[in-house]
Amino acid sequence: MTHRRPATVRELRESGYRPRSVKDEMRANLVRKLRDREELFPGVLGYDDSVVPQLVNGILARHDFILLGLRGQAKSRILRQLMAFLDEEIPILAGSEINDEPFHPVSRYGRLLIEEHGEDAPVAWVPRESRYVEKLATPDVSIADMIGDVDPIKAARGGHILADELTVHYGLLPRANRGIFAINELPDLAGKIQVGLFNILQEGDVQIKGYPVRLQLDVMLAFTANPEDYTARGKIITPLKDRIGTEVRTHYPETLGVGRAITAQEAWVERGDPVEIPDFISEIVESVAFLARVDKRVDQRSGVSQRMPISVLEIAVASAERRALRLQEKTVVPRVSDIYAARPAITGKMELEYEGELHGPDRIARELIARAAGQVFETYAGGADVEPIVEYFEEGGALQVSNDAGAKACVKGFENVPGLLELLSHVGLATRDSGDGHRASACELVLEALVDAKRISRTDGGGYGRARHDAPAPGQGFKGSGPFPADS
Repeated sequence: MTHRRPATVRELRESGYRPRSVKDEMRANLVRKLRDREELFPGVLGYDDSVVPQLVNGILARHDFILLGLRGQAKSRILRQLMAFLDEEIPILAGSEINDEPFHPVSRYGRLLIEEHGEDAPVAWVPRESRYVEKLATPDVSIADMIGDVDPIKAARGGHILADELTVHYGLLPRANRGIFAINELPDLAGKIQVGLFNILQEGDVQIKGYPVRLQLDVMLAFTANPEDYTARGKIITPLKDRIGTEVRTHYPETLGVGRAITAQEAWVERGDPVEIPDFISEIVESVAFLARVDKRVDQRSGVSQRMPISVLEIAVASAERRALRLQEKTVVPRVSDIYAARPAITGKMELEYEGELHGPDRIARELIARAAGQVFETYAGGADVEPIVEYFEEGGALQVSNDAGAKACVKGFENVPGLLELLSHVGLATRDSGDGHRASACELVLEALVDAKRISRTDGGGYGRARHDAPAPGQGFKGSGPFPADS
């Protein structure tokens, strides 16, 4: 038998319902989740020892909070998962636009409803999904959007004077009453809007068209912002900044392992044909983002979003899929050349400093891929004997590896390079039982690493040959694992 929910204020009171603030509600549900050892923010990786404990402390302390971080650090995902800390549903006075609590309504509509019907006033139930309101802050956001405005049509239909609260069309903040109100990029709100927001939260009143309106709202506030903007020199007013209880700094993945896990979780790589992504390919993709985050030519104040490796992996797989479809190969296996084909996903997600603009985004993307290949190869084959391979090219040997060439044809060509296929087994990149696609991909990794070490050269068309004497000074190939930790 289905349990019947209270439908009137009297039934609600008799049921033993006790109202509580939204912050008390979230605190109680968090306490239960902690005791039951539930996962608090599913799908948010790499924050277990940094961001999540600070968020937990803030909710337990009943604080409003702000997430400070660069783009692509899961800030919006965290905000939307705050809904999980709300009750499944709560009672409101039926017809209330601002979720009036049945025992203590704050709007004039709610008070009049109680005056007219008393304990028989109807009650409706609102699910948790309807109690989360999110707004992207932009300079054109108005007080009417956030707080409300006088609605002449309401006044005319109801016969009210414009000063009557019943003529107000409520904005987003009042409609989030007894719920969560989230604002993305808080500093982008105009100063006067921030003042209005602060005033209604601090004093519980606001003036709409010159008429004072008092709204004792019960709202959990959550904001996001870029750290560069959230300073005394930025675009945030100090009184509002001072009222936010907890400031939480987000960050990019701290290890390649965490970064790869995030990319694997978010990237769409499923295809009709089987897709095999060698570990070293996903490591190169992730390393490109890590290297870009420390490259002085890239604007670090804007950050390098985690969306970069996600997009790069998706395009690399798409490039391999296109080749497999054309050549009727049964398995889709991306190679390093497919990562080069994904350069648009790199250049479109980097903002460059002046020096970077001089070099050009495409050149920087190519250099990042080569350096990433060199560092990944180092983790597999540090100290491996590559001299027979280098000698082959030094003595005039050449190799053309087209991105459009099939895996079997590539392996056939790689057989002409002494020691190349044997090296794969020696360092664990591939075995004789590995498919042609995997072996071809591993061979490209070796050659790209030699290019990064300036031992051989590579043309834009995928041709490999002897190192050019006019090449830049050797990089850091085969001399370390790079500026970031590789272990998860």
